[in-house]
This record gives sequence, structure tokens and C-alpha cells, in this order.
Amino acid sequence: MKKSALACLASLLSCSTVADEYLAFFMAGQSNMDGYGYVSELPKALTGTQDVMIFHGNGVFDNQDNGGVGKWGKLKPGHGTGFKSDGKTNMLSDRFGAELTFAKEIQQQYPGKKIAIIKYAVGGTGLALNTGYSNWFPNFTEGKGLNQYDFALKTINNAYAANDIDNDGKADTLKPMGIIWMQGEADAHAGEESANAYLNNLTFMMNLFRAALRVDDLPVVIGKITDSELGEEDIMPYIYRVHLAQQLFVESDQCAAYMSNSDTYTYGDDPWHYTSESFVQMGKDFALSYQQVIKTCGSVKE
Repeated sequence: MKKSALACLASLLSCSTVADEYLAFFMAGQSNMDGYGYVSELPKALTGTQDVMIFHGNGVFDNQDNGGVGKWGKLKPGHGTGFKSDGKTNMLSDRFGAELTFAKEIQQQYPGKKIAIIKYAVGGTGLALNTGYSNWFPNFTEGKGLNQYDFALKTINNAYAANDIDNDGKADTLKPMGIIWMQGEADAHAGEESANAYLNNLTFMMNLFRAALRVDDLPVVIGKITDSELGEEDIMPYIYRVHLAQQLFVESDQCAAYMSNSDTYTYGDDPWHYTSESFVQMGKDFALSYQQVIKTCGSVKE
């Protein structure tokens, strides 16, 4: 009899029933969550494969096919804009987002624990109905009635449906730990109506995600959106209303934090998206804000 089998018998446990627990973080939003950093500009320490699992739901616009399908894999550069998955194969892009440094920092916060990231983000998408290229409005009914909210839920459901996420032959469990949200530019750009509705829409959306993850007071970190003020066009004329909504949400929820260090980020190829250096910093800032919020929120225990 093999030593591994003897070990299982000695512990009176079946190898196939020993579950590994992963601390799972849901990262979602629009383009600056999707990630526009260039893999070619990453520091050497971030170019390798991390001992962290990621399920990146395929991002598509409303009513398109294959939204939210994905496949668990080890975290590595390439989960930024342009990433695709058909549920069988993950096709990495030449871009990255906040997930790389967020994962590294979270591993330091939880030494010895297994970490998993679930990600769904699509650029140009707003919370309000008919805002941006696509929207997250839960009661969306146009066309097939499938929008960003539906695809995000599909991403979560697909991620949690997997029995063995690291493919080691043993069952795994995912423990929801937090929601990391970076979105609002589309609502600040579209008009007064979408900006004014942002507080209600944000509150509703975060509560729906908490319900989907089955933790009513799951910690939430909201990333502060910023305006580059580059070019002749005022691309986000209602940004201050969205800022106020984000602040009010955090102030009214003891399990929410506001990541506002984005004020220091720099812009890259266009007025909407940050530089590679800023995406590296964003992951660190999200992890720090998460560390702060769990001090006041008692819902998450190791």
C-alpha cells in the first residue's frame, strides 16, 4: 500500500474528503478594475506565477454570449483588459490590473492561508440603466435581459460550483472574505440622473452581492474614482456627486471602507486609465483598506 494511502488511514480520514479552505475575494467594476497596466512594464517580482487561485469571468457587453464563464487557474500577469475565457481555456492578455499586488498583500495579511480571487469587470459600464456601453442595473429587461449584474452573478456561481479549484484531487471550499469595487466613471460621465442615483444603486448592488455570497455584512472596499482633467472635454462633469455617494455609502456601513489613495495615481495612454505603476499601487491600496475595515467589521473571522 502506498504511503499516501497509509497516511489517510492513520488519520481515519479519506484523502478525497479532506477539503482545502480558500479565502475568497470578489473584485469587480469597470475598466480600472479590469486593468490597463502593461505586463511588459511590471517589476520583475510580479512577473511570475503566484500561489493564488483566480477565477476570471469572461467579460462581455449586455446580451452577448459567454458572459461570466471561466476556469480556475493560478494567478499570473494577463488578467487585465483583453483577457478572455471560454470556460475551458483562459486566454491571457498583455495587460494586468490590481489583482497581482492585492493578492500578494492579502497573502501577507493571512500567512499560511490559501487565497482565491474571483474577478469580473468590463470597461465603460454604469450602475444606472442605459448608462455607459452596458449597465449593472439588476432589473434590466432589454433584449435577452442579460447584463453586467447577471454576468457577475454567473461568474460567482461558476466559481463556487467548482469542487476542486486547484486540481489536486481534493475538494476545496471557498470562504467569502470581501468585495473590492472600482466603478463609477460611467455614471459620473453620463449625466445628472445617473450620478444622483449612484448612492441608491451602489447600496443596492453591494447588498445584492453580499446576498449572493451569503454574508450580509461582508466587508466592502470602494475605490474612489478620479478625473484626469486631461483634454478639452470634461469627461466626468458629475464626479463630485458620485464621490459624495461613495462617501455616504461608506459612512453608513460599518463594514465598508473608502480607498481614496487613487487621488495620487497617474494616467497613461488616455484620460480614463491609469499607468502601470498606478495599477501596481492600486492593489496594495485596496489590501490596506481591507485590512483597516476588518478591524471594525466582525463578520469575517479566519
